[in-house]
Amino acid sequence: MPRLASFRDFILGAGANGIVLVRVVKAKGSTPRDTDAWMLVSAAGTFGTIGGGRLELESIDQAHAVLAGARASELALPLGPAIGQCCGGHVTLSFEIIPPARYSVVEAMVEAEDAGDAEVWLFGGGHVGRALASALLLLPVRVHVVETRQDELERTPEGATRHLTALPESLVSGISPGSAVIVLTHDHALDFLIVSAALARDDLAQVGMIGSDTKRATFEHQYVREGGDKARLNKLTCPIGRKIADKRPEVIAATVAADVIAVLAERRAT
Repeated sequence: MPRLASFRDFILGAGANGIVLVRVVKAKGSTPRDTDAWMLVSAAGTFGTIGGGRLELESIDQAHAVLAGARASELALPLGPAIGQCCGGHVTLSFEIIPPARYSVVEAMVEAEDAGDAEVWLFGGGHVGRALASALLLLPVRVHVVETRQDELERTPEGATRHLTALPESLVSGISPGSAVIVLTHDHALDFLIVSAALARDDLAQVGMIGSDTKRATFEHQYVREGGDKARLNKLTCPIGRKIADKRPEVIAATVAADVIAVLAERRAT
């Protein structure tokens, strides 16, 4: 979920003394975060995280000292018994005061991170679609919900981008490369059109469909019968999400969200 609004709220409460940008500049061994991690500390609160636990408490204390006039410098911390952590690695942090006149620089960093988040397109805004949108909005992705029914689309959680269209399959070609497409409409015929359009692309991170093994078999039979390339079916994840006994929408959404974020994280790491 884009963090820019949260950052602006943080800045409003930061006061006139500025904020401290804390970065992980070195990370060796087992550490909570890598060198892409950073956080902001003001006299009133924090924004972001460098990994939590005692490491973060130590960094916040140091940042407050810097705000109070201590010299900004690096802090090297072994993540062992000495600070009550058992990671076993070693982290070096840097501390930089950012005055109010330079808040735009940090805002640009937040915007850049948000822009780097992958998109997840949910085709279907019913019970499971809404639950899945809510789950994904907590994660570093940009959520789009596509519906043919205006009343269902209006119930989409705030924060997701809404698309009302009579031809949802027509939107697939315009989705950004690297996105995930999850299909869970109220109509199996509509599912077929959307998934077929998604399988025609080679640059999507994931094509998933809610359903069962029987639904997948039916889809595969129709797809091949209508001229689809059988090899492309390897790109389809159906049923998506972990098979568990509890079929409440929120539970299904949790397993699907875990599946999606795992695929996106693996793709980002390669």
